[in-house]
Amino acid sequence: MAQVEKMISAKKLVWALAAAGVLGATGGALAMRNAKVSNEADSSSVTSSASVASPGAGADNGAPSATSGGTAPLNGAQVAAVITPLAGAAAPTAVTPPPAGLPDFAQIAATQGPAVVNISVSGTVKTRSSRMPQMDPDDPFYDFFRRFGFPGGPGGPGLGGDQDGGSRQIRGQGSGFIVSNDGIILTNAHVVQDAQEVVVKLTDRREFRAKVLGSDKSTDVAVLKIDAKNLPTVRLGSTKDLRVGEWVLAIGSPFGFENSVSAGVISAKGRSLGPEESRVPFLQTDVAINPGNSGGPLFNARGEVVGINSQIYSASGGYQGLSFAIPVEVANKIRQQIQNGGKVQHARLGVMVQEVNQGFADSFKLERPEGALVANVEEGSPAAKSGLRPGDVILSFKGQPIVASGDLPALVDQSSPGDRIAMEVWRGGKREQLSVVLGDAKDRAARQAKNDDAPSASQGKLGLALRPLQAEERRQLGIREGLLIEEVSGPAARAQVRPGDVLLAVNGTPVQSVDQVRNLLQNAEKSVALLVQRGGDKIFVPVRIG
Repeated sequence: MAQVEKMISAKKLVWALAAAGVLGATGGALAMRNAKVSNEADSSSVTSSASVASPGAGADNGAPSATSGGTAPLNGAQVAAVITPLAGAAAPTAVTPPPAGLPDFAQIAATQGPAVVNISVSGTVKTRSSRMPQMDPDDPFYDFFRRFGFPGGPGGPGLGGDQDGGSRQIRGQGSGFIVSNDGIILTNAHVVQDAQEVVVKLTDRREFRAKVLGSDKSTDVAVLKIDAKNLPTVRLGSTKDLRVGEWVLAIGSPFGFENSVSAGVISAKGRSLGPEESRVPFLQTDVAINPGNSGGPLFNARGEVVGINSQIYSASGGYQGLSFAIPVEVANKIRQQIQNGGKVQHARLGVMVQEVNQGFADSFKLERPEGALVANVEEGSPAAKSGLRPGDVILSFKGQPIVASGDLPALVDQSSPGDRIAMEVWRGGKREQLSVVLGDAKDRAARQAKNDDAPSASQGKLGLALRPLQAEERRQLGIREGLLIEEVSGPAARAQVRPGDVLLAVNGTPVQSVDQVRNLLQNAEKSVALLVQRGGDKIFVPVRIG
């Protein structure tokens, strides 16, 4: 069956580069407009029987199962046959050992390869109508979206021409690895997403139906269980001492070619690929990762798993030199929570942060651009209770320095709800010590869901909690007027307005006060156009209120 790749917005790579200080807030956006970050070749690469996708995309090309090179994996006997001279034969030519310092990839593949598995998924998912239910032909934005199109919208691509909705069959392939000899397997959450049947194939050609014990979409980790014993397992390592430039090796099933091996080096550590995935400090590598590698292990030079191959950056859907893996510590924490309690907990601080560039460093009299600048503190959050304020710069958290803003969410997620954490912040030109008791991320999600279900009248027409910007915030953002969006619910939440956005204008009229917004909305009947500033970008967001 043809496959549909699961793609992630290319803005995440720009976001990561900006967070690392390589690009400015808008730098590089035009150059990478057509590029994409693909869920590791989207290993779960959900495929559709009704549509054909480029083989460069998703995790799963439906390529026939085969070992790399078209031969079966070498077992111990075959290896011995290769290296043992036949009786009476001429002495074999001496083999030059690899230079000192280079890892023995062949040994790693031979010893760890049997614990790497191929995962096939199938199921049925509902499809949406190509016309969004909340968008009617009388809507002032209807013609705009009909003309230019967007996935799932009027005239938009991606739904295969299905006008009435329905269902479609999905098939996909990915990789995984055995961490316990009684059948516990780690893989990516996107590999098994929407799957009704998951089949695990071992290198000895045995196949098992797997049960998904649990998955966590925010970290893209899933735990499977097969009914088997005395299975080969991988050795788990640590990323703590992993250095940029070290050799690493990946084993997986790219395009269905099982137990394929590729090698490279660690290009960077602690990469953040965007706000949605800020809990994961990704390992960046140049290992060749392609559709079907998703969920497979990344080994260090000692043959220990240090990550789960998860995503690639690509303009074509295939490997282009940038691969990203989930650190093994993140995956192991999720595994332990799922096995012990069947659910995953994430800690919550309750702040929105942005990068400290040289301009901010000069303004705050910091020695260098470092730390996480607090742009917004959620009301009633653990951060608010600790005394954090907008304009603070968090320099360290849990004893770990915050070099880039993306470091903070990952450190928060390595903690647990209820933990008391020490923070060092820069405030008013000096260092201050604060302590915070972390909350549970599910508490905010539950409150948000409750707000979304509440009547619009209790939230106002938009569903926004607004406040005027402080003088320091206006100076930092480089704007003279606007309102900070502190909470979002109802119509605004459905339109993807976010807490921390700055509302600049309503229907083209600049706004300076909450009362002014209320007055502008009095005569609005169906939709309003909000101009918001998000990071360094200004965007219009249509919000349907009728």
